[in-house]
Amino acid sequence: MNIKKELESLPFEKSNMQFCNVDVDLEKVRAIMVNEVVPADPKQDFYGDDNAAYLETTIPLFQKAGIHVNSISDILNLGVYITNAVKVPKTEYTISKALIEESLPFLEKELSLFPDVKVIMLMGDVAKKAFNMISKKVTRKNAVPGVSTYKLRNSEIYHEGIRIMPSYIMTGQNILIEKSKFEMVAEDIFVMVKMIQQ
Repeated sequence: MNIKKELESLPFEKSNMQFCNVDVDLEKVRAIMVNEVVPADPKQDFYGDDNAAYLETTIPLFQKAGIHVNSISDILNLGVYITNAVKVPKTEYTISKALIEESLPFLEKELSLFPDVKVIMLMGDVAKKAFNMISKKVTRKNAVPGVSTYKLRNSEIYHEGIRIMPSYIMTGQNILIEKSKFEMVAEDIFVMVKMIQQ
């Protein structure tokens, strides 16, 4: 299934929205990683150019976790799908709640496409907020407690039978600069891949 075509069929306002333009065998996906926001240039997103900016940090994170990948196709072949919570590029330093809400119907639909997901990794605070907005509609409470990611990393959090793993943002130069976060994200990816291969 082409994810972009599927999301474009939804009856919501789509101006400036960017969706993952990739064909995916939905039943092979066991984990979803939700990044914070799409880049200004769609070619720099996960399924854009082969040397896309978002892959410049993502592939090294998998490699640091001891997982031999060299492309987004390799990551998909592991059963891992990557997307963004906010489907519109940010224009300010922070991402407003309104911007998250605007993208929410698309993220919610996207997550629901995959029938056999065991793990959802939330990469950064925006991804956590977006997922909590979705979970609140179903359970009337946040799936992820409102405490720091550092305190949550080793918690076993479940939402509708799916393991929810809060982690840190995985794109942009900050992840390369902040070595401790780079190490922690790689550790989280290692745990996630181990879970989906059991």
